[in-house]
Amino acid sequence: MTPLELLWNGWRATYVQSGGAAGGVHPDDTLSVFTRILQSGLPDDETHIVHRGPLTFVIMNAFPYAVGHMLVLPYREISSLEDLTDDERIELWCVVTEAVRVLKAVMRPGGVNVGLNLGEPAGGSVRQHLHVHVVPRWNGDSNFMTATANTRTLPEALPATAAKLREAWPSDTPAP
Repeated sequence: MTPLELLWNGWRATYVQSGGAAGGVHPDDTLSVFTRILQSGLPDDETHIVHRGPLTFVIMNAFPYAVGHMLVLPYREISSLEDLTDDERIELWCVVTEAVRVLKAVMRPGGVNVGLNLGEPAGGSVRQHLHVHVVPRWNGDSNFMTATANTRTLPEALPATAAKLREAWPSDTPAP
């Protein structure tokens, strides 16, 4: 019998303890983790916010599927696409497109996954605050690790990746 191989998966404990398993809502609050980050007053480099637009923002996923995994969100805490205003919808998809462009320039992935998980049955971990995942992918990447070992391999620290993406973001985008 082959002994079980163990890989350190330290990020998972933080995720579970932070309320990730409870829909991303703090036990003492009804606000999403994203709204709490926005209201924290902390600088963007500490919160891993990569870009701020008038109606939307981009933040690094603290529990990424791959290095460079970004989330694009409206500032307004809403849960469904149909609740977006026309202006939010237009800006959201323009920013998603820009996030893909920046990701390709900085990370040089072979492909990119873009998607939403709307509602708990769809896998939405922070279901009350709509967010679009932008995830770089490479041929032969190690996604099998998540399925087989509940582990993700990330070769770069989140702050380093956020700084690269923030630096590559066009400066001509209007600030909020």
